[in-house]
Amino acid sequence: MRRIKPLFFVTVIVPVFLAILYYGVFASNVYISESRFIVRSPDKPATTGLGVLLKSTGFANAGDEIYAAQSYVLSRDALQALNGKDAFVKAYTGPDVSIFDRFNPTGFSSSGEDLYDYYEKQVKIDQDTTSSIVTMTVRAFTPQDARRFNEQLLEMAEATVNKLNTRGKQDLIRFAQTEVDDAKAKSQDAAVALSSYRNQAGVVDPEKQAQIQIQMVSKLQDELIATRTQLRQLRAFTPQNPQIEVLDVRAKGLAAEIDDQLGQVAGSSKSLSSRVARYQRLFLESQFADKQLASAMASLEEARNEARRKQAYVERIVQPNLPDDPLEPRRLRGILSTLILGLAAWAIISMLVAGMLEHRD
Repeated sequence: MRRIKPLFFVTVIVPVFLAILYYGVFASNVYISESRFIVRSPDKPATTGLGVLLKSTGFANAGDEIYAAQSYVLSRDALQALNGKDAFVKAYTGPDVSIFDRFNPTGFSSSGEDLYDYYEKQVKIDQDTTSSIVTMTVRAFTPQDARRFNEQLLEMAEATVNKLNTRGKQDLIRFAQTEVDDAKAKSQDAAVALSSYRNQAGVVDPEKQAQIQIQMVSKLQDELIATRTQLRQLRAFTPQNPQIEVLDVRAKGLAAEIDDQLGQVAGSSKSLSSRVARYQRLFLESQFADKQLASAMASLEEARNEARRKQAYVERIVQPNLPDDPLEPRRLRGILSTLILGLAAWAIISMLVAGMLEHRD
């Protein structure tokens, strides 16, 4: 018993006394402000329980924006914005804050990483995967600081979502506008190339002009056939008829004209047939460029409509509250937990000591 009493004193009395001293005298009251929000978008599919409900009203959860808002709230950038004019440091290093709970209790120079580690302990974000509702809690040593920091972080989350939303709209329209500008430049270049070739070759449409000349040749051939037929008849029945010479000259003229017209259609480097290939290529390029331009303009209009529909935003479900009672530390539970753990340690060590004494005896 003489050996157990000091052990009981060390494992139970001293820890419980220190716990009573800490929780009763030194521990600072911690106030917790809580807010809840959800990021909603009217054009994204809803796959969760609450998402199905929101979908019935035309809205769905915007998962990417939720993760972006959470990441920003827990980032060093958010801490830097929150700590403007050392507001965050002053709130957690005040004289009313216990030396065990305050930031940089020793007063020596501290780094930004030390402040960020402390910040991560004061701000918590939890997301319900079923409903996509985000719960943000901020711990502070005054109710006003807890609510103020929670409100500021909530505004930062809203600004982050709005910035991503605006950037997404601008990128969507900018890419579509770039495609329109490129297609417009190609269409203009193709039109200029086709017009230059028409002026250079002296033709508007080789295929249509060739058809006209072929029709002309056909008429000339009909006239040539009729003239030769009449000439043969006169030679056969009236060989001395003076019309024979006239018809012979006319037949030779018609044949020469037919050869000339056929030469313009085909048979030389300046004929219409030799110009058709390049003309068709330039014409097809111009048509293709025009179709690309029409498609790009339709895509631009669709992008603008999509940008008008693409609107993700933060909707607050629960505003940051002003706590009227400290939730931490849980003093009675801390003391009782210390007592239970001390008794458990005392029992285990007592059994080990008793076993060792019995074995020695």
